[in-house]
Formats: sequence, structure tokens, C-alpha cells
Amino acid sequence: MTALLAVVGLHVAYGDERVLKGIDLQLAGGEFVALIGPNGSGKTTLLHALAGMVQLAAGSVCIGGNDLARSPLDAKSVLGLAVDPPSLPVLLTGRECLALFAGARGLPAIPPPTFALAEILSLTSVLDRRVASYSLGMRQKLGILLGLLGEPPLLLLDEPFNGLDPRSALAFKAHLAAMVERGDSSVLLATHSLDIAERHATRIVLLMDGMVRRVWDAVELAAMREDPRQSLEKAMADVCDT
Repeated sequence: MTALLAVVGLHVAYGDERVLKGIDLQLAGGEFVALIGPNGSGKTTLLHALAGMVQLAAGSVCIGGNDLARSPLDAKSVLGLAVDPPSLPVLLTGRECLALFAGARGLPAIPPPTFALAEILSLTSVLDRRVASYSLGMRQKLGILLGLLGEPPLLLLDEPFNGLDPRSALAFKAHLAAMVERGDSSVLLATHSLDIAERHATRIVLLMDGMVRRVWDAVELAAMREDPRQSLEKAMADVCDT
């Protein structure tokens, strides 16, 4: 079976600085993979590379069987990247942003599941206000809606819970878990929240210095959750100390 995401020997450099140094990573359908690691480890750069936002120095990325370099439009059509709040078009309303992105995805209208998620995130009441008037939390919610628009098979999320109120964060976690459980989407989540990774991920990848240092699979995570003496925080600290 073809992997939903296949990354082989991925290198990314900014000038003379190598940020990613030979990343190998695969995601299958129905996986919830968390990317963890200290600041500067390359998590955001990896997500941007997968979305075609930065140039690859070496290696390959295939999404849904489409090579990102050779068939970028086909590859990008399979994924959704939550929009970073500072990148939102502030002169548009939330609804106009959703309509614009829906059109870019070839959708005839904003899909009903998007409005349902807006209701879950308590954003419905402000959709007709300009984004310039939004708080950070509102912008974060809109960025999430834009990334999940059309429920693409692969979701790339970079610290999506930052700025969310506890109620919305809890609702969004449940929404993501349900999508993965139904097999609608796979998730690649970059986060510093080890509790979210430990509780919800089916696999956890630790990046350090632009390289994959450790991977915890589903069996290891299940054992970690069952044993109160174990935790992802301790496991990560042990790897960092070696």
C-alpha cells in the first residue's frame, strides 16, 4: 500500500545553515503523529517543506503518491495546512476568507462540516466581522478552519492549540481524534505540549538538531499510558541526556 506521506532523505538549508539533515518519515492513513522537540529543532521547517513553502536542498516528498517536486498541485491537493494567524488577510471577514480558500480548493461553496467546526470552536458569531478585529484566539480558530477546509486526507498542524481557550482546545482535540478514528484524515502535529502528544498520538517523532532522534510507536505509547512511572516527558529527557 502506498504511504499517504513518504519523506526520504529530506534536507533543507537557509543559506549556509542546514536546518533539516536527512529526515525520513512515513505516515499511513488513520495515523495521528506528533512532532516534538526543543525550539529550533526543525518542526516548523519540516511542515513548511511538506507544504511546498520552502525549497528542498535534497531528498523527496510524496503525498498521496504524488511527488511534491514533479506534481506540486496534485500533492498539495491532498493536504491541509492550518494558516498561521499573522498570515491571515485582515481586511477580509472570516466568512470571506473561508469562501476564498474554498474556491482555491475547487469547492463550490464553504462545506457544511466547516460551519459545524466553526460552531464547535465558538467562532460562528464573528464570521462576518473583519479578521483585523479578531483576537489571537479567534485568528487561531480561523486558521484551523482554513487548514481543515474540505477535510483533506493529510492535516499539517503547527502548535494549533496556542491561544485557544480551554473549552475550544478540548473540543478541537476531540474533533481531530474523531477524524482520525473514522479514517477521514491523518494528522501530523508539531507541538510542545507533551501531554497532548502522549494522550492522542498513535506515534511520536522526536526531532533534535534537524534530525529524527527517536520514534515511539503505538505499542510503546500504550505501555507508557498504562504505567504511572513512565511519561513522555521522562522518555524525552532520557533521550536528550544521551
